[in-house]
Amino acid sequence: MTSDTQREALAVLAEVWALSPDVRLGQLLAHLGFLGEAHVSKGLGYIEDDELLAVLYRHRAELLARSQGAPNQLLQSTGGAISVSGSSTQAAPAADR
Repeated sequence: MTSDTQREALAVLAEVWALSPDVRLGQLLAHLGFLGEAHVSKGLGYIEDDELLAVLYRHRAELLARSQGAPNQLLQSTGGAISVSGSSTQAAPAADR
């Protein structure tokens, strides 16, 4: 049985592939594997469906921004890297005691 998350991931995969018309499907899957390693420290064979969905959404956003000629707003707005969940990967300052 296909879950809602899996159906959503397949739909977003189709969108990502449509945004990359010169990329073969195998290349796209290899790239998603690389992004999974980079963003959730798991290979494509071990990544959970919700984690893959987050990677797909992030990649889709990057492709859309690139196609519109927009700079990466996520990195500029926080001054650091962004996790696949959209939260900053920078440590929060410690609270004063």
